[in-house]
Amino acid sequence: MDFFEIDRVVEDLAKNYAAPCTTTWFKVTNNKKPSDEEYRAKVVEFMKQFENILLARFPEGEQATLCLEYVKKQLQAQISLIRRGNNKEVERRFQYYVNYN
Repeated sequence: MDFFEIDRVVEDLAKNYAAPCTTTWFKVTNNKKPSDEEYRAKVVEFMKQFENILLARFPEGEQATLCLEYVKKQLQAQISLIRRGNNKEVERRFQYYVNYN
């Protein structure tokens, strides 16, 4: 089964959803200087929300199970990059937030 569409979502999830939500969360909580670890951890929390949404909304069945297992692996790979500081978009947004807000 081809999961091209979900691949694109997972690849861009940190850039288009998790990092912007994280920045907004820190603004709302009035934390202008979170550590890089705090910022990355919050990004990961938002990334994991996506998995929870899929688990709750995908239908039951063999194809859905295969897809969800695939998504979990892809998310774990992206989360690993984020935790190590190897996601350029997350690091860029973090630097921009702590240096210019």
